[in-house]
Amino acid sequence: MAHPLALANAENQIFCMSRPTRTLSVTEAARRFADVVNRAFYRQETTVLVKNGVPVAYVAPMSPTGIPARELAHRWALLPRLSPEDAEAFAADVAAARAALPPPADPWG
Repeated sequence: MAHPLALANAENQIFCMSRPTRTLSVTEAARRFADVVNRAFYRQETTVLVKNGVPVAYVAPMSPTGIPARELAHRWALLPRLSPEDAEAFAADVAAARAALPPPADPWG
């Protein structure tokens, strides 16, 4: 299975974060706890735990805590950029939004 942060498609820069999911009752999950944990670890599978037909929890693989700086630099270069016109329009939108905000209130005043 690909690394969770691997690009699914270099053209549209979509990150692959979804995993296979299955549903188990809380009772069945308790009986098969080691299997549930192993599936999360080895298969990157998420298990939704259900009690009386209602989802109450899930067991999922740990999320990655980050990526190496070299990989970040590589991905940054692949990201799409705004055109000059879009960048100017975005800057104008940000300036207008900032101007519309009230001045910050003094929490101690």
